[in-house]
Amino acid sequence: MPEFSFELDDDQKAVRDWIHGFAVDVMRPAAAEWDEREETPWPIIQEAAKIGLYSLDFYAQQYFDPTGLGIPMTMEELFWGDAGIALAIVGTSLAAVAVLANGTEEQIGTWIPPMYGDADDVKVAAFCSSEPDAGSDVAAMRTRAVYDEAKDEWVINGTKTWVTNGGIAGVHVVIASVDPELGARGHASFVVPPGTPGLSQGQKFKKHGIRASHTAEVVLDGVRVPGHCLLGGKEKLDERLARARERARAGTERGRNAAMATFEASRPAVGAQAVGVARAAYEVALDYAKNRVQFGRPIIDNQGIAFQLSDMRTRIDAARLLVWRASWMATAGKPFTAAEGSMSKLFAGETAKAVTAQAVQILGGNGFTREYPVERMHRDAAIFTIFEGTSEIQRLVIARTLSGMQIR
Repeated sequence: MPEFSFELDDDQKAVRDWIHGFAVDVMRPAAAEWDEREETPWPIIQEAAKIGLYSLDFYAQQYFDPTGLGIPMTMEELFWGDAGIALAIVGTSLAAVAVLANGTEEQIGTWIPPMYGDADDVKVAAFCSSEPDAGSDVAAMRTRAVYDEAKDEWVINGTKTWVTNGGIAGVHVVIASVDPELGARGHASFVVPPGTPGLSQGQKFKKHGIRASHTAEVVLDGVRVPGHCLLGGKEKLDERLARARERARAGTERGRNAAMATFEASRPAVGAQAVGVARAAYEVALDYAKNRVQFGRPIIDNQGIAFQLSDMRTRIDAARLLVWRASWMATAGKPFTAAEGSMSKLFAGETAKAVTAQAVQILGGNGFTREYPVERMHRDAAIFTIFEGTSEIQRLVIARTLSGMQIR
């Protein structure tokens, strides 16, 4: 019988401990400052690049971990350090995943390296999908890409919103409609190279949480990109659109969507991020409960506190197991027949919100102040039930997958 184990191997433990050390020594001391500044923490990204933590090579190694646990382990440790700074460090990965999910081998080799830059000149990248009137409803997307056959160029016009690294990125990956009549099935993804005329940053958002991560609108006004910037290539796109049109006429199964392909690949990783935030808040609350004395004894001696901490830890471990299962399945090529990727993101995101709220409650008045980090963690946790598919959308995906019906 083959050996079965949940134990990380020695190499994985070494990587985990290395990332944890960076989170303790570099991220945690700077977390409150960058949260208050609401600016991209370029010096922290630079430090991560210097040690190889912010690099294509590192993320490639974790992405190709045969167990599937390299990426979720990395995400959990970084977001344990601080969610805002961590998102500034890993925000580029969503654009990279978009290229991996939709691009050719040549495009992967061409566009992913410049997304990161190098230790002397770090860069970031941005994935542009949501729009002012098209968030969860991707079929409502208005950004349009029109092919100029004479010049072999695509002309893109529209406005994207809620873009991590939007406008400050070198490489932007943009989802646009090439056939509006097909709705979400008529979308394609494009790389917009650095310095392309017509792309500009719109409004920068002031946010409730993850404030060290830059979030802004991206305006595309007559942006022209060469034909080779269409991820997957035009021949593949034409074939896919032809199939989608045929299915639309026949009323048969749905086709593949460029934005959804990216989110499907990233959901377990986002779940791991939520686990990291929840774990961080739980550890603060546990330490506080063991040391805070009221009525002559530590407050953890009270069942009302002890039981809360028990539930918090149970939910965190359950969330991690769902994330690890989905990550292993994706790496092993197992289909998500029950929407296991969405399950992991849904449960972990809801866990982060619940656990951080309980941590604030356990700390009482102290938890409501910025003197303790759980206040910031609670604000940060709110995003995990919103971005990359709200909890409601995850439930919809799960329900549709289980039933085989187009539940609305």
